[in-house]
Amino acid sequence: MRILQLGKFYPIRGGVEKVMEDLTQGLSGRGIPCDMLCASFGKASRMQEIRLNADGRIIVVPSWSAASGTMIAPKMVSWLRRHAREYDIIHIHHPDPMACLALRLSGYKGRVILHWHSDILKRKAVMALYRPLQSWLVRRADTIVGTTPVYVEQSPCLQGVQNKVTYVPIGIEPVTFDPEAAAAVRNRFPGKKLIFSLGRLVPYKGYSHLVDAAKFLGPEYLLLIGGTGPLQGQLHQQIEAEGLEDRVLLLGRIDDAELPAFYGACDVFVMSSVMKTEAFGIVLIEAMSCGKPVVATRIPESGVAWVNEDGVSGLNVEPRNSEELAIAIRRICESGDAARFSEGARNRFNQTFTYTQMIDKIIDIYEN
Repeated sequence: MRILQLGKFYPIRGGVEKVMEDLTQGLSGRGIPCDMLCASFGKASRMQEIRLNADGRIIVVPSWSAASGTMIAPKMVSWLRRHAREYDIIHIHHPDPMACLALRLSGYKGRVILHWHSDILKRKAVMALYRPLQSWLVRRADTIVGTTPVYVEQSPCLQGVQNKVTYVPIGIEPVTFDPEAAAAVRNRFPGKKLIFSLGRLVPYKGYSHLVDAAKFLGPEYLLLIGGTGPLQGQLHQQIEAEGLEDRVLLLGRIDDAELPAFYGACDVFVMSSVMKTEAFGIVLIEAMSCGKPVVATRIPESGVAWVNEDGVSGLNVEPRNSEELAIAIRRICESGDAARFSEGARNRFNQTFTYTQMIDKIIDIYEN
């Protein structure tokens, strides 16, 4: 088989691109020729080819600009028209209107796998224009792959094609941390129960509700939030206005080399997202791989509450409910169930979310 992963941009900035790169690396590492075609993030004047190994490469075409969550990259169309026939399967990752347009104009006649990472929930004016192309893509796909059963079963865009829908959970290599580095993080905050959260500071992540939850926790708790984004200033103001400076700390961007120590140091990991834009939550499985209990939210039609199995790997609460977030955190830390949730989190990761399992399942889909 020769496979092409199609969609999004490079360098990697989000979960969709990371899954694409991981599939390209994993498949080519097993001797299955696999390329990844994407657009440059930001303006670029020339094409790049990044060789991963003997059987895998990332091909980055130049972009003119960005618009409505996709890169404007006409060279993606011309490259795919020239090379589409070289591939037995094109594995396209949604949502990405530019990639969908390139496939539509390529003249490709072979097998298409559509990886449905999420619905397009915003940009209604753009969707009015894109919807016919999206509908074509759904019809054109031989198989549609989601990341959780919940999301693809409940997506309004996929209701008429459930006969060709399946799912493959995102898989990662476990996060490994140096116990001494984790202890150093804990020593910075002596006597505190550390609650960790990580993500972009954007509205759908629900961080205002998480900050508010600190009011319902005792002074022995400290909430650490890693990440940057447009809401950083607003969250700082909220923390100061509510007098929570000794209970909430915005860490800013955490270096990749330092991040495992924060996972290792925390008592509970929390993801407070409030919208279906959060379809999966890779940070959940990163925390679970470290054996950390998780508190997440029951977002309607999202896969988040499926990833975190309630009562096993942690607890799920209603979105936008600060008091419920605090109650769940206290239950894990104070009820004596922390060890059970920790073991459940690690077991759920090993049974469902490993990198090897993801590659194995994708190969099965290709072979079928």
